Amino acid sequence: MSRAALLVLADGRFPAGGHAHSGGAEAAVRAGRITGAGDLEGFCRGRLHTTGLVSAALAAAAALGLDPASLDAAADARTPSPALRAVARKLGRQLMRAARATWPSPELDALARAFPKGAHQPVVLGLAARSAGLGPLDAAYCSAYESVSGPATAAVRLLSLDPFDATGALARLAPELDRVADRAVDAARRAADAGPDALPAASAPLLEIAAQAHAAWPTRLFAS
Repeated sequence: MSRAALLVLADGRFPAGGHAHSGGAEAAVRAGRITGAGDLEGFCRGRLHTTGLVSAALAAAAALGLDPASLDAAADARTPSPALRAVARKLGRQLMRAARATWPSPELDALARAFPKGAHQPVVLGLAARSAGLGPLDAAYCSAYESVSGPATAAVRLLSLDPFDATGALARLAPELDRVADRAVDAARRAADAGPDALPAASAPLLEIAAQAHAAWPTRLFAS
């Protein structure tokens, strides 16, 4: 296993399309829920322990080798918003293109054939990590970090926030990110025996509602 592959996969410059998405931050900024670094930290904390945990567990389960089609169905069931389901599949399709070019594997090829319009992004991420020789904890870390780094990067653009302040917010979340990654892997290992129903189903209803409203905006800086 090359741990350096994790750096490639988690790098914001990896061409997986995440730069076009704010993780709900754009809607939160317009609603006045994010006005500065303190609000951003609270927003990211909430996202990390809800959708971030769910995504990290799905990614860890895919990296462990659980059936990706079953995991995709589990991701669908845990994403009530049609807008967010569409975004997850769009990001999954883009990540698939990048992953197959970077770490070609029969498993990625099979998933691409089964889901030509895109599987859920965390499932693709976990399989990409597996194809890169990484383990479930690596996949969980990558997914959990993405759940907070996307909104932080978007907030810098949306609010002209000081990048140092945004990075400081992420750094303060690091111990919680460690715990979420560990919980995600534990859940994935339970799911290996009990099936995908054992994966977390934490919800963030306000993110779902805001995503539906955001999708209808006539003008927006980010796709989600």
